[in-house]
Amino acid sequence: MTVAKIDLEKLQEEAMALDKPEPILVTYWKRLRRHTLAVVSLFTLIAIVLGVIFGPIIMNQMTYFNVQKGEYVNYGRDIQDLASQNASPSAEHWLGTDELGRDVLYRLLIAGRLSLTISFAVVLMRETFGTFLGSVSGYYGGKTDTFIQRLTEFIIVLPSLPILLTLASITREIRIPIIPAEWTQAVIIIVILSALGWTGSCRLSRAMVLSLRNQEFTEASRALGMSNLQIIIRHMIPNTLAPIIVSATLGLGGVILVESALSFLGFGINPPVATWGNMLQDVQTDMLTAPWKAFFPGFFILTSVLAFNYLGDGLRDALDPRLKL
Repeated sequence: MTVAKIDLEKLQEEAMALDKPEPILVTYWKRLRRHTLAVVSLFTLIAIVLGVIFGPIIMNQMTYFNVQKGEYVNYGRDIQDLASQNASPSAEHWLGTDELGRDVLYRLLIAGRLSLTISFAVVLMRETFGTFLGSVSGYYGGKTDTFIQRLTEFIIVLPSLPILLTLASITREIRIPIIPAEWTQAVIIIVILSALGWTGSCRLSRAMVLSLRNQEFTEASRALGMSNLQIIIRHMIPNTLAPIIVSATLGLGGVILVESALSFLGFGINPPVATWGNMLQDVQTDMLTAPWKAFFPGFFILTSVLAFNYLGDGLRDALDPRLKL
């Protein structure tokens, strides 16, 4: 009897283990793995992020033997060396040097830090603000919804590029005391892009909340005495995160392009602070003598934008609740 009872308990435990639902993150990962380009893009972005964070640190520790000087010198320090300006790729400078003799690879990695920081900061700010505002709009409805949506439509119809160029030009000389001078223009661009870019997430979250606000769990929350703000934060916003994450991923590439365009046109981050955009701007005078300098920042921009877009496509499929494994 005892052995039979033990065997029965084991069978029950095994059955319960088989019936235990799979963690949702594991489910999402299995779905994402079906999208080969999305997985490749994910690892590409991880490599880029790790490269721009740790690459300059490693390069600052590297040395090579300079035949002209007869001594070992640092490989990647961001210093001017007019004697080796516009040098082609070599063992000492893997991607060559720029018009001031600075190492192109080192500056690309430093520029990537700022370009990616701007991209992530803009997307985080605008998606957070837009999601909250859209949730409030969809949950309350009525005059609140009307006001927020008319404001959203007003922002949408504004000509974004002329406004960006105008605001960037007006704010070029602004200095923020608590922020290093080289980061001031970056902060201003982050604020401008965030202020003009929250409308998409606002409309998306509003549409999701409209379908959720009258469901049973919302009524149960009201019956339990939760305030409207608590319901929005604890229930409405979490249920809109799947499409918002996809939207944010797709938006990262767009922000990189906009920032690069602004810097290329001379309205973004000013040299000597490096971004991928203003590195392209610096190349204009040397296209015939050092064309490789245009290829590398363009390649980083292209790779990052494509990777973000493919990852967004994969996440859209992985987070779709209608899909079954």
